[in-house]
Amino acid sequence: MSKRQELRAKREHQEQIQRIIIGSIIILGAALLALALIWPNLKPIGEVTVPAAKTRPMVDFNTMGDKNAPVTIVEYSDFQCPYCANFSNQTEQQLIDAFIATGKVRFVYRSYGEFIGPESRRTAEAAYCAGDQGKFWEMHDIIFANQNGENVGNFNDRKIVAFAEKIGLDMGQFNDCFNSNKYADQVTQDGVDGQQAGVKATPSFTINGTLFEGAQPIGAFQTTIEAALAAAGK
Repeated sequence: MSKRQELRAKREHQEQIQRIIIGSIIILGAALLALALIWPNLKPIGEVTVPAAKTRPMVDFNTMGDKNAPVTIVEYSDFQCPYCANFSNQTEQQLIDAFIATGKVRFVYRSYGEFIGPESRRTAEAAYCAGDQGKFWEMHDIIFANQNGENVGNFNDRKIVAFAEKIGLDMGQFNDCFNSNKYADQVTQDGVDGQQAGVKATPSFTINGTLFEGAQPIGAFQTTIEAALAAAGK
């Protein structure tokens, strides 16, 4: 073999090794990416906390209270937001007792699109799907009761299905709704409407159209609600 042939053979051997190394890196990278994408749905579901049932007056899908009430509160919320959970667990019941059950306020829950991340969207879609079976608020409560970090796979689809089972939904109907993304457009529209209302963070509220920000104590809500009632002549 001539010197030139030896150099060519050596170069071809080196190029072959480089191709093998590059191919191995590509395969490894693809495998790691695939694992990262599917891992949230492979994680164990873990324990599901079932909260105590709440009594809400005049429930209609994602609303509660008299539809003819002089004041309407619209909440823009995110199921991954800890401050939203605080509002749900604390101030909401006080609002129900003081204003919603008494016919003064109608309350509407809306998502804020994909504000915190993809799990925000999927939980919102699930709540609307549960609403098709008259259990929007039950899904609302069980999601908030099981918060455990943001965008970490805690609200993967398998976990959400477990919530649906726990609250006694017809699983065939729920899965058809959830898997078809029936309410994807609604969740997107929630985010658009929230932005148009001036919402920048969750939870935020509009009280007869006036923006009210944050999970504030009942006293702050009371002041704004009473002003709205006075403006409505009530």
